[in-house]
Amino acid sequence: MLECEQLTEQIIGAAIAVHSRLGPGFVESIYEEALAMEFDNRRLRYDRQLSVPVLYDGREVGRHRLDLLVENQIVVELKAVQSFEDVHFSVVRSYLRATGKHHGLLLNFATHRLAVKRVIHG
Repeated sequence: MLECEQLTEQIIGAAIAVHSRLGPGFVESIYEEALAMEFDNRRLRYDRQLSVPVLYDGREVGRHRLDLLVENQIVVELKAVQSFEDVHFSVVRSYLRATGKHHGLLLNFATHRLAVKRVIHG
């Protein structure tokens, strides 16, 4: 069994519910709001638009803004794009490094079927 598999399945289930009801065609912020409501319904704890410092030589050089951090374990990045690009995976990996987390999910709501990719760091 994969680490965080049960939580990952809960997040994906919530995202599928949102995608099934809204379908493709909206901007990411609409899906984020609906997904937050779905997480509330499922009693999943989350932070939205969490500001995370980026460190270089131990000093802050900037900040990342995460779409969602669920149960303080899984970074969730929402997209509404034609298809995932390599840069989307790189961004999630950088979020994972900045937060010290190991598990991320990329969710693309713009496709006919919800596109889901797991991103593991470390």
